Amino acid sequence: MDIHRCRFVPYNPQAINALSFSHPSSLDLAGRGVPTLRLAVGRANGDIEIWNPLRGAWFQETVLRGGKDRSIEGLTWTLDPAEDIMDGSGTRPGRLRLFSIGYSNTVTEWDLEQGRPARHSGGNYGEIWCLAAQPCWNAVKRKDGKPLHPAEGEYTGQHLAAGCADGSIVILSTADNDLKFLRIMRPSTKRARVLSITFQSRNVIAAGYADSSIRLFDIRNGRLLRTISLGRGPIGGPTGILVWSVRCLPDGTIVSGDSTGEVRFWDGKNYSLIQRLQGHQADILDIAVSADGESVISGGADQRTVVYRLKEGEKGDKKRRWAELMHRRYHTHDVKAFAVYETKDISVVVSGGPDAAPVVLPLREFGKEHHRKLSPLPQLPQLTSAPSRRLLMSFWDQEVRIWRVPRKPTHFQDNPDGQKYQLVGKILLQGEDNITSATLSPDGSFLAVATVTCVRVFSLRRQKGIAKDILRVQRLDVPSELAKDGARLVCISPDSRWLCVVRPNSDILLVRIQPASAQARSRIISNVSKLRRVPRYSRYEKPSHGTLGNFDRTIRTVVFSEDSRILASGDLSGCVDIWLLESVGELLSVRPAKKVNQTTSSDDESSDDEDEQPIFDGQRWQLSLRETPIPRLGSGVILMLFRPPRLSQPALLTNGENHSPSGNPENNICLMVITSDHRLVEFDVQSGKYSDWARRNPKAYLPAEFTSIKDRAMGGIWDSNEGRERLWLYGTSWLWMFDLEQDFPPPENAAAATKGQPGPEASGQLIKSSSLKRKRELDYEEDDIKGKSNSGAGDRISRSQADISLGANFKKIVGKDESQGEWVSFRIEHQQDIIGENEDERDDFVGSSDSNFAMLRRDYQGVEKVDSSQSCHSTGVEDTKFFRIGQKATSVAVVSDNSSSNHVLPPNEAVNGNIEGGPASPSQQQMMEAEHDTSPQLPRRWWYTFKYRDILGIVQLRSPSESDEDNEEIKPKHGNNHFEVVIVERPMWDVNLPGRYLRDYE
Repeated sequence: MDIHRCRFVPYNPQAINALSFSHPSSLDLAGRGVPTLRLAVGRANGDIEIWNPLRGAWFQETVLRGGKDRSIEGLTWTLDPAEDIMDGSGTRPGRLRLFSIGYSNTVTEWDLEQGRPARHSGGNYGEIWCLAAQPCWNAVKRKDGKPLHPAEGEYTGQHLAAGCADGSIVILSTADNDLKFLRIMRPSTKRARVLSITFQSRNVIAAGYADSSIRLFDIRNGRLLRTISLGRGPIGGPTGILVWSVRCLPDGTIVSGDSTGEVRFWDGKNYSLIQRLQGHQADILDIAVSADGESVISGGADQRTVVYRLKEGEKGDKKRRWAELMHRRYHTHDVKAFAVYETKDISVVVSGGPDAAPVVLPLREFGKEHHRKLSPLPQLPQLTSAPSRRLLMSFWDQEVRIWRVPRKPTHFQDNPDGQKYQLVGKILLQGEDNITSATLSPDGSFLAVATVTCVRVFSLRRQKGIAKDILRVQRLDVPSELAKDGARLVCISPDSRWLCVVRPNSDILLVRIQPASAQARSRIISNVSKLRRVPRYSRYEKPSHGTLGNFDRTIRTVVFSEDSRILASGDLSGCVDIWLLESVGELLSVRPAKKVNQTTSSDDESSDDEDEQPIFDGQRWQLSLRETPIPRLGSGVILMLFRPPRLSQPALLTNGENHSPSGNPENNICLMVITSDHRLVEFDVQSGKYSDWARRNPKAYLPAEFTSIKDRAMGGIWDSNEGRERLWLYGTSWLWMFDLEQDFPPPENAAAATKGQPGPEASGQLIKSSSLKRKRELDYEEDDIKGKSNSGAGDRISRSQADISLGANFKKIVGKDESQGEWVSFRIEHQQDIIGENEDERDDFVGSSDSNFAMLRRDYQGVEKVDSSQSCHSTGVEDTKFFRIGQKATSVAVVSDNSSSNHVLPPNEAVNGNIEGGPASPSQQQMMEAEHDTSPQLPRRWWYTFKYRDILGIVQLRSPSESDEDNEEIKPKHGNNHFEVVIVERPMWDVNLPGRYLRDYE
């Protein structure tokens, strides 16, 4: 495979200015968080990223695009009150709503389902600097334990409080699914900026000002309750102190961080100063508090993240003092924003700043678990290529750039100055909205660009007489029905004849592109085909969890088949829909007759919609598998790939059975789906069922190294050259190859391979149900390495590397006799709690039926042992065993090396694959296939590497054996390897970041 490592794409990640979780912390909540939990990340270019924590995997679901000269400076979520269903059958959960502010006097509410603003609220007041949401209403319990109902006229929702530059605080009402002005509060005629704001209780607001004060207001009547003065600034500095952040502990204690670098604690009743700590050498920009009120985290302009803890003592004792536990520099620039979420099992704080990378820190387990830095690059690749013309396109904000990638020289002397990637096209969109999606046709003739308000299509042609490589960009007329309302995704078919547009509300539209001819220019046919998705049952959440509406039905990816006759879409809920391009005559002949007794109005509407679909050259798009659609997957769809047609000879799998090629383009077209839990599922498009490969390789058989990767997959490429069946997947920091001509080893066989013993796959035994559960490694060190359990951030820190930690054991005494006490490990006790409380959430359970059926499909029942006296090439190792598989004349030798502990196998001899360039372990087996007295080595089943960092995307180029647009024949190089890709990296040291706050201590 030829690889172009490119770093010429000038994509700049934007600074993080705001962070907010959709739910408040709750220590009474067991498990790994509520299903609707999301994290909103606001950036300096106006984009808002929606992240799903996904049990610590942190999956970026979508991006709400901003616009020119916009910035997100504050974010907050609210939960509407639950409503009783009219028939009395239950309670309908309220809707989760997201609000933002940014350098204006307007508060914006976002429509998550459509990915654009829903409404704005502004007024005749100053620029809004901070925003906070009222705490959720909780029923007060009476003496008998029954909850009290709200008073008549009391609003049980959440109001918003906005602090302005003129010193006023504006209260906005979210009642009736609206955003309206309620009242305004001003302390006096003095106009000091409101820099921070929080709720001490449901009706009391604490606000930090720029005049060295903290003021408290009652939002019911707007009365000023108290003014807390911080005094004068340090000698030699400004006289005023800026209160950049103010927070409240559960007991009402007020915590403030200011421009002097001090964290101050104030009594929540008499508002007196309790304690002050100098944890920073520059301004403190934000503060986060834990749910139990025992921990506080501060971040400042000195790049420090400081953790404070209450000293040991009885809970509620006011004499307990705060102390700095530890400080670290996780960011290279200012620490500007925090967001905290905690349950019984999750305890994380996310921080962000100008360095653009979110950092997930363990809060409760601080010092015992590693932190995790999320990638600042988008998880939806903003790259496409035109392989036939060697063009590479990338977009960001309001700009699109196109480069031409030169051919890789066969010798370094052919290009002494290095490869020169030429910029051949550049487009700047007019308007204020950022680009949501852009794509380049495979032949490089068309470019489609979309925002939330419009869709534009351009024709790309080569200039004549000016410059050979410069592209001429010409805008095409787009039908008004398609151009209006914008799009979330755009996609062009491989034959460059179809343009697919996914609306912000996830409606799918298709139009036909008419290529240029000698008589006419390129144009888009005015008929628009609107595709109907299969209706699905909605998932109902608990009232306390809230609902995101149809946000989970947001389409994340669409893909065409290689012949452009099949279109598939996948959404965040795990639903996959498929449409076929059929001739009208075939549709009329195969459409079943309606059953009068079972016909419903929805059936009539669906048939009418199909009849109204426009016809293009005697063809029409039809929903496939309408009666028996593909079942909903267990997690969201990240990406989808159609398996390329393969007309070569059947492949011989590792189990010795011939596998019919899956590349028949007419009868057996397969769609590979990668989900957010890193599961590979392949469907037969015609039947909607699992393909043969998917039935033989369930999720339990996937390599543990792949399923344990925390960074989610971003994209994939098929390598079908020279009869191969290889799937290449990549993330922001890794690259992985699967050889689908071979089956994955069963879990027990993989475990046996590490011990130098043949597993059940080699011995022909089915996996027993009693051994299907993977043993939980409760040993402290083993669990630390594997990362089986964490609080939502990084893996466990081993005791040898931990800076601070409690003892690993505690003495458990039952009864009064202390001599009978038993020393128990903290880790074992915690694991037992997790197993007991969250049995339904464990994802390391292997289903007995799937595993046994997979083994039966591989036909391992006829395995018999062969006489060990059969000849084999001399290996110089011990413990050689032979097995005959089925009735084939093929034998497999399982060889374990016990001769020397210093012997290592070359990387290309590893069975399951290892990190590129890394040696195999001494205990790794070497499997060889012997046929007709020969023993060639088996090819790798998979291979992976982490040598690439900050990957922006990977695209495929034209095969070197093909001719380019100049009809120049290019000779193949490197033997028969005709696979060529471009890996676009964007390391942070190449990014133009803003300046830092520098001091002498650095």
